[in-house]
Amino acid sequence: MLTVSGAAVPASAQDRAKELEGLRDRIQDSRERVTSHEADERALLEQLEDVDRTLMEVTREREAARREARDARQRLAELEPGVERARSALVATQKALASRAVALYRGGELGPVRVLFSADSLPEMLSRASALRVLVRHDAKLVARFGEERDRLETLQAAAAVALEERAAAQTKLSRVASRLADERAGKREILARVRRDRTSERQLLLELEQAAQALEETIRSLGARAAESGSVAGSGFGARQGRLVPPVRAAISEPFGKVVDPEFQTTTFRSGIDFAAPGGAAVRTVAGGVVRFAGWFRGYGRIVIVDHGDGFHTISGHLDEIHVKVGVAVEEGESLGTVGETGSLGGPSLYFELRQDGRPIDPEPWLLDARG
Repeated sequence: MLTVSGAAVPASAQDRAKELEGLRDRIQDSRERVTSHEADERALLEQLEDVDRTLMEVTREREAARREARDARQRLAELEPGVERARSALVATQKALASRAVALYRGGELGPVRVLFSADSLPEMLSRASALRVLVRHDAKLVARFGEERDRLETLQAAAAVALEERAAAQTKLSRVASRLADERAGKREILARVRRDRTSERQLLLELEQAAQALEETIRSLGARAAESGSVAGSGFGARQGRLVPPVRAAISEPFGKVVDPEFQTTTFRSGIDFAAPGGAAVRTVAGGVVRFAGWFRGYGRIVIVDHGDGFHTISGHLDEIHVKVGVAVEEGESLGTVGETGSLGGPSLYFELRQDGRPIDPEPWLLDARG
């Protein structure tokens, strides 16, 4: 409502329409800011886990596309020699038919008759008739063989054309999936780069990692308590094997246990385990017999497997790609738990490994045989 000299004057319909349009714009802007704020406020570990899950999905798609492309190339490679052999056989048969056609042309239409009746005796005539029958059968076989070889060549060429199309389609699919995988990895790198640029984000990530470590500790304590109550604690004598456990993966230790000071930000964190510089896909094995208590996603650690070795000892293998075991299954020393991946990792493929006694993290390195390898 507008006022002039203190008197109230109704606003025009046009003014009210503009005011309403402006109000709608402000409401929309407010909604967009709230949505953006909510996205920014999402937990960093949650964002990273979403990216990791998508990366795993796209990686599986890429492997499937690679297999399709490889199979298509193999089918084409198997068909090509057959096509070439069929083509060569057809050419040879064509030459033989051409030679017979020339011979028949030179003999003329009455050539066989002259050959037959120019014999000096009946036995010779019968012999020549037999020879002519052989030639006729030979020519008939040549014609039949030509038709068969032509059909075989056409069939093989058609199969090769299909295989060629399948190879092209598989290669296109592989390129598309590889591009999507690169985009997802770039998204993860951007999140991590933002964390490194922004001190607030960096502190948020450190806090979330500490909370994740506490959650893991509580989970292990809970698993140990339930196992003790059920009387199904796996194994015994684990504590006597210090220095004699075979490392879970064939790789050098890249990050040690204990206090870690970030060289750029000078922040201090505590690493409850060790990192192995293992390539993606490398086999991860259990260091001792036990029972699988957990196998799946755990925020901050990616995909993990927790093995209960008895006497209050548990091992945790994190950042896994594939998981080869299920909860409740007994595993023997050296049995495969899964493969190295980069789920939950902030620095690419690696194996994160923890050893805990009664829920408390202890340095795994003194327990491992030639851990520095």
